[in-house]
Amino acid sequence: MSQSHEILFKTLADPTRRAIFERLCRDGDQTVAALTARAGVSQPAVSKHLGVLKQAGLVRDRHEGRNTHYSAELGALAPLIDWTNQMAGFWQSRFDNLEDLLKRMDQ
Repeated sequence: MSQSHEILFKTLADPTRRAIFERLCRDGDQTVAALTARAGVSQPAVSKHLGVLKQAGLVRDRHEGRNTHYSAELGALAPLIDWTNQMAGFWQSRFDNLEDLLKRMDQ
């Protein structure tokens, strides 16, 4: 697994961070205050999670006056999508082989 995969998996492994990312994906552009209101953790914790997400390339920020708006970078998930597709192909071939074996055993 490449380093970019590792970074993305580690970043999204935290349930709070994953929830913040999912909210940005679902609801679009959000301020730190808006994210904090529904995150169940403190504003400094949300800011720290956003920093980790930004470092991993999963979110980008935009400053507007005193507020910072965050949005999801969906393209950053491409390595995970590629990896998932590879794993799906791997397991599909394994299941096909198992099916063939079971059919031969039934004969």
